[in-house]
Amino acid sequence: MEEVRAEIDRIDRELVDRIGERFTYVDRAWQLKNSPAEARVPWRIQQVIDKVKARAAEKRLPPELVEALWRQMIGWFIQYEEEKLRQAEPEE
Repeated sequence: MEEVRAEIDRIDRELVDRIGERFTYVDRAWQLKNSPAEARVPWRIQQVIDKVKARAAEKRLPPELVEALWRQMIGWFIQYEEEKLRQAEPEE
């Protein structure tokens, strides 16, 4: 069991590193947008979900697990972008 836990911990570290890498691109993306309304793009969200679900199926993972994780992550990133864009809006 100790070996299994050590491997899970290793994978968790790698997942956090990858999410951190993704975050750097999300952080750049909001800077390329003009308003908070541009943070939520339904067709793009669905495109990402479809891609990760297909990848999950290829890897014999439950697509609904991957979808739930990605929807949570995407939701957080959208809120982050919206807040950054609101802060960057010029005051009237």
